[in-house]
Amino acid sequence: MAYSLSSPTIGAQDIATTETEQKHVIGTIVRATDPVYGEGEFIYLKGVASTVVGDLVIYDQYANTTTRAVAGSRGPAAVAMSANVASQYGWYQIKGAAVVKAGTVAANGNVYLTATAGTIDDAVVAGDKVDAARLKTADGTPSAGFAVIQIDRPAANANG
Repeated sequence: MAYSLSSPTIGAQDIATTETEQKHVIGTIVRATDPVYGEGEFIYLKGVASTVVGDLVIYDQYANTTTRAVAGSRGPAAVAMSANVASQYGWYQIKGAAVVKAGTVAANGNVYLTATAGTIDDAVVAGDKVDAARLKTADGTPSAGFAVIQIDRPAANANG
């Protein structure tokens, strides 16, 4: 993925880059485009230990935290664009076609949280559906262990 900012910002941090120094206000939202995945929206957040590219995270902008999503997580969700670990800062996708860590999934299914941190599945689990997210590809696309989901400010709200 090679996202480029649609409206460049002075001192902007690249979408796929992690920084040890905070470059933007937490919660800043930008638009960027990728030649394969099209336009997306991204939110600037502080990282958490063990985050890797494609992890689904739950964030709390007020408390300035992210957690790798697991079954039972609640709150707004986003997809990590870098290995943005603790005490680092980076971008997380909140809208558009996102590449996310996935179990065995089929295209066009709903997205559910799993017991594996940061990984989604399509297996129906009551209370673990991710709202405003839909699988576009099966696992293995674009690569092993990943799938493409279409998101529009997703959230884990105990639905499904």
